[in-house]
Amino acid sequence: MINTLTQVTPAVLKEIAAEQKLRQTREVFLLFAMGSQFDHLIKIALDRLGVYCLVADPAQVTAADVQRLGPTGIIVSGGPSSVHTDAPPFDAAIYELGVPVLGICLGFQMWAAHHGAKVRPAERREFGVHALSLNAPDSPLLRDIPGGSSVLQSHGDRIEPGERIQVLAATDNAPVAAGHLGHLWGVQFHPEVSASEHGAQLFENFCFGICGARDRFPAEDAAARKVAEVRQTVGAGRVLLAISGGSDSSVVAAILDAALEPGQVRAVYIRGIDRPDDEAFVKQYFGHLDLVIHDATDEFLAALAGHTGMHAKRVAMRGVYKHILESEAAKFQAAYIAQGTLYTDLVESGGGHTSGARKAQIKLHHNANLGFALPELTPLDDCVKDTARAIGRGLKLPEELLVRHPFPGPGLVVRVEGEVTAERLRIARAADAIYMAELRATRLYETVWQAGAVVTRSIHTYSKGDDAGQGLVLALWAVWSVNVFTTEWAELPYDFLRRVSRRLTNEIPEIASVVYRISDKPPATVEWG
Repeated sequence: MINTLTQVTPAVLKEIAAEQKLRQTREVFLLFAMGSQFDHLIKIALDRLGVYCLVADPAQVTAADVQRLGPTGIIVSGGPSSVHTDAPPFDAAIYELGVPVLGICLGFQMWAAHHGAKVRPAERREFGVHALSLNAPDSPLLRDIPGGSSVLQSHGDRIEPGERIQVLAATDNAPVAAGHLGHLWGVQFHPEVSASEHGAQLFENFCFGICGARDRFPAEDAAARKVAEVRQTVGAGRVLLAISGGSDSSVVAAILDAALEPGQVRAVYIRGIDRPDDEAFVKQYFGHLDLVIHDATDEFLAALAGHTGMHAKRVAMRGVYKHILESEAAKFQAAYIAQGTLYTDLVESGGGHTSGARKAQIKLHHNANLGFALPELTPLDDCVKDTARAIGRGLKLPEELLVRHPFPGPGLVVRVEGEVTAERLRIARAADAIYMAELRATRLYETVWQAGAVVTRSIHTYSKGDDAGQGLVLALWAVWSVNVFTTEWAELPYDFLRRVSRRLTNEIPEIASVVYRISDKPPATVEWG
């Protein structure tokens, strides 16, 4: 299971071959992530197409590595650097391998400059949505993309027209908004964001037209296979499903719904350390699955009392989680307990493929190695996040369920520093509701991989109205990432942060001050603990 490709060794090739077997493909694409805030959206766009894409580290993966791998196509993303002043690390010999390349924004400027095109600071920088004017509507990159369609631009440099690069399209201030040179293709705009209305078609054109890819991860076939396996395993028995509102358990819910008859499935939603909107999503989409809402707030608080360390709190909440599911399973006379456990959950918890080597426990997941009294049903335990989402798409799950921000299994337990009390839990839930609402209202939600609010143990003096006192410090964070192996702190607009801070301090009396975390991973982790 490759997180970020850093080198191509025999061991890595073996892992890739295993993943290709799972996906029923011999093809692989490479995405060189150059640091754009939209990198993860490129990965999601390729996942939706069903192609197998690895994220490559441009500072470590060389042309020799690429040759050993033999990718079907290469995408080089945008980023904050400039080819003039701080060109990012990248082995330019990769451009000479003959593998089709799609450069996006900075990625386009990089190969253009490498081949002698003039890339210079634009007199008028382009930010926001612009209309695309087609110079070569018959180009395979722009097939089925109409002239005048909207594209999102975000760049300060521009490529000047020249003799070598064929100009495919332009916008108001970008005379080369799309270009072509041999096996190299590029766009100055960002097809991965929703504001570029035909971006999905452009990725389709590149992968299946220009690169000649033939294999799509057969989401419908994979979904049908999972449904058939569950139907055969369960037979006429009953299944208790732990459902959280996140993408993984939602996919398992859809599999069970398709595989079993009414009355065979009961879904249990455990309230207490959850996000404010999780329950609403579950009720909206899965209320028909004999849904039980179990309010475990008091049980969680009793188990967490006295625990201050993050690992200790994870262990404590696992006991409550296990007890609730086993008791609800007994009431339902279930033969199985089903969970949305991924292969990554098992690996990070120290499990996964059998091996004589020591395995590190990165973090203790709430849904792994619990030792239930009943057999577990985990249809996604051979899947990573994107293959699980693909199966969900094959089962026609709504996209808003599949692309929700990841949320830790221990929930708000790891977003409260120190001991979890009823008051701090209430504050954490209220803060999350405000933060997520503002992210969605400003359409920033989809641009970040994950965001959260942490109730810290720090105390800050406040002055509210004519009163003075002391209150808590709330820490906000948001990250840009492709696969969370590494992340960058998201540079959210100051006016947005100012508005959120005002809402938090005005609407939650206990909060005296709001801070924003600006650390990357590494060295920081995404969650506080």
